[in-house]
Amino acid sequence: MPRDALGHLVAGRISPARPVPASIARPEYVGRQGPSPFTGSDVYPPQAVDRIRQSGAIAAQAIDAVGAAIRPGITTDELDKIAHDLIVSHGAYPSTLGYRGFPKSSCTSINEVICHGIPDDTELIDGDIINIDITAFKNGVHGDLNRTFLVGEAAPDVTALVDHTREALARGIKAVAPGRQINVIGRAIESYARRFGYGVIRDYTGHGVGEAFHSGLVIPHYDAAPDFDQLIEVGMVFTIEPMLTLGTVEHPGSIEWEQWDDDWTVATRDKSWTAQFEHTLVVTERGTEILTLP
Repeated sequence: MPRDALGHLVAGRISPARPVPASIARPEYVGRQGPSPFTGSDVYPPQAVDRIRQSGAIAAQAIDAVGAAIRPGITTDELDKIAHDLIVSHGAYPSTLGYRGFPKSSCTSINEVICHGIPDDTELIDGDIINIDITAFKNGVHGDLNRTFLVGEAAPDVTALVDHTREALARGIKAVAPGRQINVIGRAIESYARRFGYGVIRDYTGHGVGEAFHSGLVIPHYDAAPDFDQLIEVGMVFTIEPMLTLGTVEHPGSIEWEQWDDDWTVATRDKSWTAQFEHTLVVTERGTEILTLP
């Protein structure tokens, strides 16, 4: 039986953290309360971009493997094991594991959960949607992406939300060009989302990524002008990851959210369902290159 259209998810039981071989290099924040302040640049030379591309490919292969296993009855913890095992088998470290205390190797966000869902013993149900967010760390750099999947057959409005969120990411990527302001990305995303009455989450954004998991560079997904007027440069590496919430023209999707007691899981306050897609990209002379492809 499908879940309530307005959601009723509760936290499940979390299994122990999965081990990573000692031979695999850890990000500097593992075992600490948080990462060190990033003092580097968001503009990378070609050799460093190639390393990010390698990490991004591992993360993308892990998402493909998880996506192939998604079905009614499987738990989010089982999906996390698939992601963990694939990343580790490539000699990479799952970046979320131990990041500010996060206990798992991926984020699994179901239905009304916007982001940062913790894998546990929750079983997927026919008609759910689930976002899988995976980041891999190898050769000193991170590659970060996420994707929303349908579980079985979802309702038409939910399927449309997923399709339109995927397209919103594509439009945000297409807006990127050297010399433009960062705020043009969010303008393109929000103007598209408004056509369908969707809400655009504002408080969770894209970010600089590479040597740092989150560098401090912020990429809003809404029209933030005149703020965020930093100029886009060739060689900049960052994520775009719009989160859209279901709504109608009469009742637009909410941008309000609340955090669960686990201090990680973020859900829509009105329990409306939400979808997200993300890629890591590098700015080129002609636009962008996506770095998180298998």
